[in-house]
Parts: sequence; C-alpha cells; structure tokens
Amino acid sequence: MDAQERVRARFKKTYYVNYGLIFIVLFLLVFGLIMLLSTSSYEANLKFGNAWYYFKRQMISTAAGLLVMLVVSFWPNYKIYKKVTILAYGGACAAPFLVKTPLAYSANGATRWIKLFGISIQPAEISKMLMIIFLAGFVSQLGKQVSTRRGFSITLIMSLVPAFLIYSLTRNLSSALIVICIAIAMLFVSCPDYKRFILLGGGAACVAALAIYYAVSSSASSADGLNFRFRRILAWIHPEQFASSTSHQTIQALYAIGSGGLFGKGLGESMQKLGFLPEAQNDMIFSIICEELGLFGAIAIMIMFMLLVWRLKLVADSATDMFGALLVIGVLAHVSIQVILNIAVVTNSIPNTGITLPFISYGGSAVVMQLVEIGIALNVSRISSAEYA
Repeated sequence: MDAQERVRARFKKTYYVNYGLIFIVLFLLVFGLIMLLSTSSYEANLKFGNAWYYFKRQMISTAAGLLVMLVVSFWPNYKIYKKVTILAYGGACAAPFLVKTPLAYSANGATRWIKLFGISIQPAEISKMLMIIFLAGFVSQLGKQVSTRRGFSITLIMSLVPAFLIYSLTRNLSSALIVICIAIAMLFVSCPDYKRFILLGGGAACVAALAIYYAVSSSASSADGLNFRFRRILAWIHPEQFASSTSHQTIQALYAIGSGGLFGKGLGESMQKLGFLPEAQNDMIFSIICEELGLFGAIAIMIMFMLLVWRLKLVADSATDMFGALLVIGVLAHVSIQVILNIAVVTNSIPNTGITLPFISYGGSAVVMQLVEIGIALNVSRISSAEYA
C-alpha cells in the first residue's frame, strides 16, 4: 500500500460512521413520531384544537436532537469530556435545583420542568446524561481502585447524592432510581468482584418486600391514610380495587394490550386513546402500540431495542480506553433500564411510575438528551475506529 492509499484509508477511518447504530435510532424515531401522531391526535384536538400539536412539538425536538447528535458525534474527541468530570458532577447535582427557580412550572400536579425560551426542559434528564460522563471519568481515573471497598463505596455514595436531589426537589422517584441503576451498571462492568452486587440486589429486594408488606398490612385499617407511593403498591397488587382512581391508567393500558390481539386493530384504530387512557402519548404509548399493531408490533419494537443495545455493546467492546467504554456502557444502561421499566409499568409487572419509552414517548428534553447520548456513543465508535487504523 503506497502513501496515498494509506492516507485515504486513514481518512475513511477518521470519518467512520456507524450506520447500523444510526439506522436503528432513526427507525425508532420515525416509528415513534408515527405512533405519537396516531396516539395524541384526539387529545390534542380536544385540548388545543390542533390534532398535530404534540406531533409538531416532538418533531421540532427530534430535529434539534438529531442536529446536536450530529455535532457531538463529529466532535474532535470524546476524551475531552474526561477533563470536565467534576464539572459534570456539579451540573448533575445543580440541575434539580432549577425547579425551585422562577423558570419552573407545574403539570399534572408535579413540578419537574422548567421553561427556557419557550422550551420545556426536564432537569432530571440533564442530570442523567451528566452522571454518565461523571461516572465514566471518575471510575476510569480510579482504575483498579474502584474494586476496593473504599473506591466502590465512594463512587456509589457520590451517585446517591444527585439521585437524592432529584427525588427530594422534583419528587421524581423513577428518575432517581434510573440514576442509581446506571451507576450500578457501570460499576458492575468495572468491578470483577460480583459478591457486592448480589448483596446490593438482595438488599433492594428486601426493601421492596418490606414496602409491599407495609402497604398490604396498613391497608387493613385504611388505605386512604397511606402515602401515595404505598397506595400505588396496593393498586399494583389489587388494581381492580382502585379502578376509578390510582389504577385507572394501568387498567386502561391493560385493556389496550389485551384488545390488540396478535396483529392489532390497525394503525390509528385504537379505542383507548379516545379519552379512556390518560396521557397515552407519554408513559403508556407502548399499550397503544400493542392495541394498534398487536403482539407482532410490540415484539418488533422490543427486537429493535435489543438490536440497539447490541450495537452499543459492540461500540463499548471496540473502545480503545476504559473511559470511552464506560461512556457507552452508561448510554446502554440508560436506554435498556428505561425500556425495561417502561414496559414493566405498562404491563403492570411493577407499580406505576412515570417512565417514558426512549425515542418514542412524547417529551422534548428526553429525546434531545437521549440523542446527545447516542452522539457520544457514535463519537466513541468513530475515534476508536481511527485509533485502530
């Protein structure tokens, strides 16, 4: 190979594009926009007199997210994020405080959003992305020390701080749990000693069992006196007893899933979205997918998410340093955890909590942050390919 051919090969490697990963993400985005239009048009027409209201807003957010993803993917080098590890941690801890500023506003009884230049932003989504950057940098700096009791404990405690702030300031338990789960997933990959993870899993199972026991035993006297989270546990165990209140959304979602059958009623033919299933375009959009496209459509989407996780794993495996690999592992963990929890909530496998389906549910800041994370993964893929050249 002469010098000119080597330069050409180097150029191709430097500007390598992971088309497989991009195709899967674009497929999910396009599918999500189609399902969002189908799901939200009735409610949007009732509320705003415009059936395209939610679709247009999500389209703008998706376009903005794709633009940022493109910029991030061709960023000179992802290793620059390692230099702002502490800054990322500070941002992750500071973001939840934005809901206590004049920028904040409430929706559906919760104050979890801010409005900046007319754009709704959920600070918890910013914290999730910044925590991935922080954990990748912090763990890679610790190196083998992260396996020690001190290194492991410090990392876990530092992860609990932003999770606690998210929960205490925004009352968003699901986002707080996702931050903790991302941290545990990244530590799991970094630490060869799995005994502590068994202990963590056992401890979490015991806490869950105690919460269920407390909710069930307290309901014998009065369910009305329970905290709303414990009432959700009761509604999960006995949804029929709370059909007109806490379990209403879950039961309507199950009706949608059951009525879809094998191949569904057809795109746009859902009945539950016609005012029966509240906020169907958000957390419960998977149930409308099941109703309109049936079990076949639901399995197809789950396969696409599995392919996305697989492609991200390949990128992590190909990374030339621990920092790059952990960045992608964090993105992989975020996507997979959120998909699993969303589907579990919709199918009533776990108590109802507000978790969106990545790239598909309505939510501007969520889709933008998710695309930024994909951009980081694409950047790792491109730089790793160039370094292997």
